[in-house]
Amino acid sequence: MAQNERTKMAAGEWYTCLDDELEALRVIARDALFEHNSLPPGQRGNLGPSLMALLGSTGEGARIEAPFHCAYGFNVFLGDGAFLNAGCTILDTALVRIGKRTLLGPNVQIYCAEHHKEATGRQAGLEIAKPVTIGNDAWIGGSAIILGGVSIGDGAIVGAGSVVTRDVPANTTVVGNPARPIRQR
Repeated sequence: MAQNERTKMAAGEWYTCLDDELEALRVIARDALFEHNSLPPGQRGNLGPSLMALLGSTGEGARIEAPFHCAYGFNVFLGDGAFLNAGCTILDTALVRIGKRTLLGPNVQIYCAEHHKEATGRQAGLEIAKPVTIGNDAWIGGSAIILGGVSIGDGAIVGAGSVVTRDVPANTTVVGNPARPIRQR
């Protein structure tokens, strides 16, 4: 039986993002994001109602400042007290788990999608989705970029502007492009 593109995406297989079902899901996400990003803060609260309903799960007290962008939303899971500052982008073609009390600075970007290395593959919209996990009590500095397939451990710190291409152990601070450890606490 042939798999549809959403099933292949969820399974971590090559899929085409140029798919009607996936586009329809992105439209739902864009509508929820428009509401979240447009509501006055006093009306929005921690999360706009449509965005809260769309996300995979939101722990108690989880907050996303506007503006925020995600690809689908249903792959984003926020722990209790997780905080995403203004301008964060999560291209959640795979699961993105952000732990309890974890802080993301302004303009942090999480990219689960990896495009095909061959031009013909990119022209066909081929990509593969790789999950991202950020543990509890981590701190991701502003404008950091986290690539798909990366796990960041509990209590880790990612310096502002860093590009995280590899796993970060718990209680480790990484900085730079590509991010490298500077100390373990």
